[in-house]
Formats: sequence, C-alpha cells, structure tokens
Amino acid sequence: MAKKQTYRPQKKLTFIDIIKGNFLNRDEVKIHYRYFLLVFLLLMIMIYSNHLVSKKIELVNELKEQTEEYKSRNAYAQSRLIKVKLESELGKEMVEDSLLSLENHPHKLLIKLDSTDGSTQ
Repeated sequence: MAKKQTYRPQKKLTFIDIIKGNFLNRDEVKIHYRYFLLVFLLLMIMIYSNHLVSKKIELVNELKEQTEEYKSRNAYAQSRLIKVKLESELGKEMVEDSLLSLENHPHKLLIKLDSTDGSTQ
C-alpha cells in the first residue's frame, strides 16, 4: 500500500536562502522546473540579442564617423581645386615661378594634309 504523504510545513524563505540557491530545492519549484528552464533560456536569448544589437550600433557609429571624415576631406579637396582654378591664383603662382603671363592668347593652327600616297587617278 502507498504511503500517505504527510503534510510538512515549509520552512520560511529567507534572503540568505535565495542567495545560496536553496529555494530551488523546494517542492513548489521542483514541480515547475520546465517553466523555469524556459524562462532562463528566453532570458539568455534576450541578453545575447541585445549584445549583438549593441555591437551593430557601435559599428554604425564608427562608420558614421568615417563618413564625416571623408566628407570633410572631400570638401577640403574641392575648395583647394576651386582655388587652384582661379585665374588670380594661377597668376600668383606664375609670378612665384618667375613666369610671365601672355598678353595675347595663342593662335590655333589648323594644318590641312593632302593625300601623299602618290597615286593619281
């Protein structure tokens, strides 16, 4: 015959029992251990996904900083190009190199070539 389970009053749960993990040995917890494992697994998945998201955010911030750096370099290069293209700046550089600017613009020469193969038709 099966032994009838007698009622034993549970010991009161204290803070030290929680810290030591003794609450996991209680009968109420042993019955529902599958649900506790599911909750633990879901918490671990959530923590890991948050970790991955924070890594992606760091990568995006780093790429944004690089983009800003390249934009500023491009703006600086364009401003220098515009400065070099200015005729007054070219004149200053020519004076520094001891070159004189032309008073008259050069003429374009057009050379017309005749057929030189020597065959007559």
